[in-house]
Amino acid sequence: MKRIHLTEEKLGSLIKNTSNKNMVMNVLIGCEESQAVCKAFRDLGHNAYSCDLQKCSGGHPEWHFNCDIFKVIADKGGITQAGTEVHVPKWNLLIAHPPCTYLATSGAQWYYDPADKDLPIDQRRPHPLYPNRAKDREEGAEFFMKLANADVDRIAIENPVGIMSTRWRKPDQIFQPWQFGDPARKKTCLWLKNLPVLKPEYFEEPEGLEVVFKSGKKNPTWYYEALQQAYAEANEWANENNIDKSTPEGKKAYKDYLDNARRRIRSKTFYNVARKMAETWGSIPEDAQFLKK
Repeated sequence: MKRIHLTEEKLGSLIKNTSNKNMVMNVLIGCEESQAVCKAFRDLGHNAYSCDLQKCSGGHPEWHFNCDIFKVIADKGGITQAGTEVHVPKWNLLIAHPPCTYLATSGAQWYYDPADKDLPIDQRRPHPLYPNRAKDREEGAEFFMKLANADVDRIAIENPVGIMSTRWRKPDQIFQPWQFGDPARKKTCLWLKNLPVLKPEYFEEPEGLEVVFKSGKKNPTWYYEALQQAYAEANEWANENNIDKSTPEGKKAYKDYLDNARRRIRSKTFYNVARKMAETWGSIPEDAQFLKK
């Protein structure tokens, strides 16, 4: 197994794209298999790695830890998906995208039995399709807070609007991707530790960010396109693996694959948001101090 132990001297000699070698950071992007943010920092010459329990789809397994993020934080590295052992002196920056399935307010409808909608919350029964939703929410909140309290000097946690605004504290910033040039409407929260907010580049929402169906129902364009991409991917997978969707087993296998594809595609950080993160947080002096919460 090839091993890489990056001392500060070696790290400086490896980076050729940054104008100020003192600005080179060891960046860990948690819960990211797409490697969108990882590649944005790499493009600016930083020593960035993604980490997720899933294998990466971004094309750079040599920059991806396919394991528990808290082990990578504690060990200051580990074995990448490509099989190389990588260690750094310390992680200068942690950017985390914890799973939002059970934390986002958009999923609140799945907590309780619809038949109990007129009852006080403390009298409602769990949703019959998702009886463990409350437990999953508590585990999601615990994971979120463990990331927020990680032993890293600078931390950014990204999530949709959800329960952590009341469970913990209000986010430092709420933005829309279109404010940085991505044609999408998706309200996004950032909780920051010793980092500046991202300064918007655009202030007028462009047209075409919604798809309107004949029924009058509306969907964000990016969401609709992600759904179509997930269906195409799931259908291709089913054909390649001879999945018979007419059988209960095949139907379940197809649905599981589709749900995972939808979740993965929807969670990918937009290109210009990733670029803005790298430009903003990758160019601050090491001794700079911002909001500490």
